[in-house]
Amino acid sequence: MRKATRSQWIKFSIVTLLYLAFLIWVSCWWGVIVVPFIFDVYISKKIPWGWWKKSKNATVRTVMSWVDAIVFALVAVYFVNLYIFQNYQIPSSSLEKSLLVGDFLYVSKMSYGPRVPNTPLSMPLAQHTLPIFNCKSYIEWPQWEYKRVPGFGKVKLNDIVVFNFPAGDTVALNHQMEDFYALAYREGKSLYPKHVDMDSLTRQQQRAVYDLYYSAGRNKILSNPQMYGKVVVRPVDRRENYVKRCVGLPGNTLQIVDGQVCIDGQAIKNPKDMQFNYFVQTTGPYIPDEMFRDLGISKDDQMLMTEDLNWEMGLMEMGLDRRDAQGRLTPVYHLPLTQAMYDALAGNTKLISRIVKEPAIYSGDMFPQNLYTKWDRDNYGPIWIPAKGATITLTDDNLPLYERCIEAYEGNKLERRADGIYINGQKTDTYTFQMDYYWMMGDNRHNSLDSRYWGFVPEDHVVGRPIVVWLSLDKDRGWFDGKIRWNRLFKIVKDE
Repeated sequence: MRKATRSQWIKFSIVTLLYLAFLIWVSCWWGVIVVPFIFDVYISKKIPWGWWKKSKNATVRTVMSWVDAIVFALVAVYFVNLYIFQNYQIPSSSLEKSLLVGDFLYVSKMSYGPRVPNTPLSMPLAQHTLPIFNCKSYIEWPQWEYKRVPGFGKVKLNDIVVFNFPAGDTVALNHQMEDFYALAYREGKSLYPKHVDMDSLTRQQQRAVYDLYYSAGRNKILSNPQMYGKVVVRPVDRRENYVKRCVGLPGNTLQIVDGQVCIDGQAIKNPKDMQFNYFVQTTGPYIPDEMFRDLGISKDDQMLMTEDLNWEMGLMEMGLDRRDAQGRLTPVYHLPLTQAMYDALAGNTKLISRIVKEPAIYSGDMFPQNLYTKWDRDNYGPIWIPAKGATITLTDDNLPLYERCIEAYEGNKLERRADGIYINGQKTDTYTFQMDYYWMMGDNRHNSLDSRYWGFVPEDHVVGRPIVVWLSLDKDRGWFDGKIRWNRLFKIVKDE
């Protein structure tokens, strides 16, 4: 072995200590097999790692220098993306106005502790599909069990959290942004009479109806790949990333009363920029674009209801009955508004005639879709959020709430037989949860598909916490017309 210099020994010692500290942090002891290779790179140099540098062929040197740089960058990005932070873009308005469509975020993996990947062999910066090639960005083998290394803390009430979409385990590729299970129930219902009197049925009969809907809808999706696309299954860390606010912690009992979230019977603090949908009628003129811009209402969120006469009867029933000289309703807009935006419009009596909050009857089907509850998005629950180590008694009323936790998230086989409930072949009427769960909702309460529609977020789905907006682009404006929101650059994401 050639004699190493003091400088080489120092470099080797520093790199080795840092690498061993990383292994201790992630509790991954098999990683020590890499230490001999580190020793060879700095000390023994038996393996010709940089053979291409001595090549007489200039093309080989140029190509290999690029390959070397790209491989190093990909490895570095892979580990940074897994364990330190991840870039994320806000795709929808569900958290407005706390976070805006077009915000680019750094998401800290350290805040709650980074997860060891379920699918370690994956391409950095691609969640589940490789661009251009339109194929999987990961190899399904090996699959590692859930493990989270120590971080700076745990999810707290009102934290904004990035997580993998829990209902994204099964996906119809032509409907990738849609909950497969909600899609199946909706398609199944369309195949049967729409006026089933659920109040007249027992719980078992109601459950049989819902099972029929889901089975029929699932079969319809699977048998029509031309319409729905191929149905695929994704591991936890390859599911779509969502960002919402945590409004319920493990062990809490959550209820929503007239839009107000209550935890254990007490109203929680609402986000400052929380939004609800309203119908806004003017005195006659249209609301000018400048006012929409000043209020911060995007073009996608501006819906002029009076363009479609089919809405007229419903608008009049809500009291929006002001008419112009021709006898038609004056303009009525459907808009998401914060309290400050509401006050600004309501105070403009020369332009605004009346503002009515959107009724809850406009909601879609709520979680769980196989339990008859009459809940809606503004009046929901009460519902208990599972906590690790807690044991519950299973009943016909609560089994639909927790069956996905038992089966899909915690990997058990659940069966409902004539004589009772069986878990992993054993008859039982209790279950002890193996993970903590959270309840996530968007601040844009009427425009957010969140836990009210697809249920609990398991702890193994939690990705991290947004810490800073490093770029924000307004898609409604041009590059020379305020497209870059300069006031949001490097804005710290604060919890309420």
